[in-house]
Amino acid sequence: MIATNKASTAHIRPATEADLPNVERLLTESSLPLTGVRQALKDFVVAEADGDLVGVAGLELCCDDALLRSVAVHPDWRSKGVGRALVTRAISDAEARGTRALYLLTTTAERYFPSFGFQKIERAEVPDAVRETDEFTTACPASAAAMRRTLRDNAADSAR
Repeated sequence: MIATNKASTAHIRPATEADLPNVERLLTESSLPLTGVRQALKDFVVAEADGDLVGVAGLELCCDDALLRSVAVHPDWRSKGVGRALVTRAISDAEARGTRALYLLTTTAERYFPSFGFQKIERAEVPDAVRETDEFTTACPASAAAMRRTLRDNAADSAR
């Protein structure tokens, strides 16, 4: 739950199929791609306030890694902690699944994501399974910055 003022509170919850039209509208209004959203919706979370969808963030699972995608907040709810709560929840969900690392592409928020532990990397450093997603191959421009946040130590994986 995110309190923005005494009258309005946003709740973070898993997305449902019924949310798809509103998720797509918010992503379109935020100039974010819709490619692959329907297929990955089961791994999205939304922020809802007074019955309205005010934010979204998604994971696209790729073997041991995941793509953080489709992070958008309605303009009236920006700078009120909704985006931070959505990204934090998506990271927590990825950790709970045992995801090794999260990757993302961004054209506008390269300075925002380091506060969550993401670091800019070269696209060549992104695992093939993530690079083969629609987000990497067609939806985002080649100029988008690639970023990574490691969730599990690869050395620990090798010891198993």
